[in-house]
Amino acid sequence: MIHRFLAGLTRAAAVLAIGAASMHAMADDAAGLRAKHAELREQLASNPFKRPLVIESAQAGDNLKGDVYAVLDHPFSTLSGELKTPENWCDILILPFNTKYCHAVSGDGGTNLMVRIGRKFDQPVQDAYKLQFSYRGVAATPDYFESRLRSKEGPIGTRDYHIVISAVPLDDKRTFMHLSYSYGYGFAGRVAMQAYLATAGADKVGFSVTGRDANGQPVYMGGVRGAVERNAMRYYLAIDSYLDSLSAPEGQRAERRIQSWFNATERYPRQLREMDRPTYVAMKRNEVERQQALIQ
Repeated sequence: MIHRFLAGLTRAAAVLAIGAASMHAMADDAAGLRAKHAELREQLASNPFKRPLVIESAQAGDNLKGDVYAVLDHPFSTLSGELKTPENWCDILILPFNTKYCHAVSGDGGTNLMVRIGRKFDQPVQDAYKLQFSYRGVAATPDYFESRLRSKEGPIGTRDYHIVISAVPLDDKRTFMHLSYSYGYGFAGRVAMQAYLATAGADKVGFSVTGRDANGQPVYMGGVRGAVERNAMRYYLAIDSYLDSLSAPEGQRAERRIQSWFNATERYPRQLREMDRPTYVAMKRNEVERQQALIQ
């Protein structure tokens, strides 16, 4: 009985480690975000990611937080126009391999995203964990954009999930974006995460370099902060892949997003590889089709 319980916690923690699309941050503003771009200019220009990207992570007690700062090769007007529409968020959130379902539902109180997250392989949507994100547009002016997703409760005692995207234009073709996320967890979540990190997640790492080994090779962030960094990268790549797909004819965009996201993750195989291309593509084609209908 105890072994079955711990096995269940381990599977659940794996879901949290790779799928907690939760974000919360102090509000940016246009001036503050431009100042951050200036502060990070050298890191954006030269880093191991081979793209203008900086990932930061932090843990404070039972709260995890991650931040991604990136220069996107997409006009600010495109990002602002697309990400202020809640339905488009589902086309983004479905790309990471463990998101099983996302559907936007409008009501008197605004729009909610009905999300299911699960194991990395295909599974019935009814067996996946539920998350309900409320969408709120904060700002959409010619020089600043911000939108937020929030879920008060998550699986296995997790809570207070937030996704915050803010952005400013750099020029006619480039945008500086800040993706911030955070979530809290209680006793059950802590036990589940510890079980995951001691088993399936024991060898997984993030992107921050914490030192060098005896051979001079980089030692990467592990543990819960490593998990946060992996998740941050997945969601940043999902946003970039979504924006890239807009150049394709409408009927080809879903396939373009799926292929683009997998290609992008393969640039970081140690951190992000979870399955081969045929498995991922077949799974996502089915899930993209499934999310067109509302599932309670």
